[in-house]
Amino acid sequence: MSRAHAIAAATAYATDGRFLADLTRRVAIPTESQNPARGPDCHRYLSEISDDLSLLGFTGSVIPNSDPAGGPLLIARRHEGDDLPTLLVYGHGDVVAGMEGAWENGRDPWQVSVEGDRIYGRGTADNKGQHTIVMLALEAVLATRGHLGFNTVALIETSEEVGSPGLREVCVTHQADLKADWLIASDGPRLSPDRPTLDGGTRGTVDFDLICDLRAGAHHSGNWGGLIANPAVILANAIASLISETGRIGVRKILPRAVPPSVSAALTKIVIETGAEGPELDPWWGEPGLTPSERVFGWTALEVLAMTAGTPQLPINAIPPRASARLQIRYTVDTDPNTFMPAIREYLDENGFANVQVVPKAVESDWGATRLDPDHPLMQWAAASVTNTTGVTPTILPNAGGSLPNDCFADLLGIPTIWVPHSYSGCSQHAPNEHLLRPLVSEGLAIMTGLFWDLGTEARPETRLA
Repeated sequence: MSRAHAIAAATAYATDGRFLADLTRRVAIPTESQNPARGPDCHRYLSEISDDLSLLGFTGSVIPNSDPAGGPLLIARRHEGDDLPTLLVYGHGDVVAGMEGAWENGRDPWQVSVEGDRIYGRGTADNKGQHTIVMLALEAVLATRGHLGFNTVALIETSEEVGSPGLREVCVTHQADLKADWLIASDGPRLSPDRPTLDGGTRGTVDFDLICDLRAGAHHSGNWGGLIANPAVILANAIASLISETGRIGVRKILPRAVPPSVSAALTKIVIETGAEGPELDPWWGEPGLTPSERVFGWTALEVLAMTAGTPQLPINAIPPRASARLQIRYTVDTDPNTFMPAIREYLDENGFANVQVVPKAVESDWGATRLDPDHPLMQWAAASVTNTTGVTPTILPNAGGSLPNDCFADLLGIPTIWVPHSYSGCSQHAPNEHLLRPLVSEGLAIMTGLFWDLGTEARPETRLA
């Protein structure tokens, strides 16, 4: 039995009903991590995943979360030999709110429905469908070869959608159980639906508020306009000093010195495509001298997420006493997030905005930046495997533009990481009508099976523990 047989067995799961049956069972469990009442459902989900993994020779247990804001986690291991390397696979069983009643055509978020090439249901894309692909690929290799050829640890959490509280502590406490040579996991979208993507890491996120609070109450604009300072105007000017009218970041101390050469070389091959459902790009926006791919994957982004003054829904003839805005920094490993708030404070003071407060905020996805060099042996090996399976050279991203708890694995556990997403940017994750594309499911099963097959051969990548 060969690699081709294993891939054929895996892709058959996409058409014979097996993938849909497994996914339907999992989507039916409403694991909304933002809803405390769903705690028992999160535990039930992990118990069912544990039972499914036990059929593949895994042993493990559901672990309570020491952080009250987080849900339970599952750690399960399949051990084939003390002399074999170990793979860590990760997924999250929690989802965002189902948003019942907001889905088109009366769709039930907790019931899988198939319409053409789209598989609808909450969690189909993020992340139940994606770790179902991973599990079925492992099964296909086992069914074909009789063994994997490596040891495997599966870590499934139920708090990713609220920032993975407790995950770091679990990785510290169970570091020996999670010890591995590589992480290969699936989450997020491909850069383009028609080409596989390999992500080596993620950008980090820092959120903060700018607040201009000048007085106790509002005052009539006719009586006081032109006499007292308007905090909305001050705040708007403060933001304009941080970010120009063309998107150039003025506070340069939060930026990388440059895009590293190996990263720049990889990104020169990347063309940003918005697709039919995405916004049209603004080529004049952002850091001058950088390509669009360098701006989103190799540079810092500073964005205004929300701002308010007075009562926008019911304006009155009054100068507001207070104005505030929520800003967000997306950053790469080339900068130190600990310097961001002091740098912004210093910059505002130097530019006459001492009356604007800088208030850092804890965010749901408070994860650090990570990156795997495009020339790393694991990345090059994975790219060759995917090309062998699909006949298409994958898009290699040193890090994705978004965020995941990858710093727990790359930094805390010291594992080189590869993320192989099987969704696409138009999947409506975190919104009504979330869906997976059937062709990407089939190709995803083939890709993951090829990776796991190759990992069990002498052609596997070098191990960090060697």
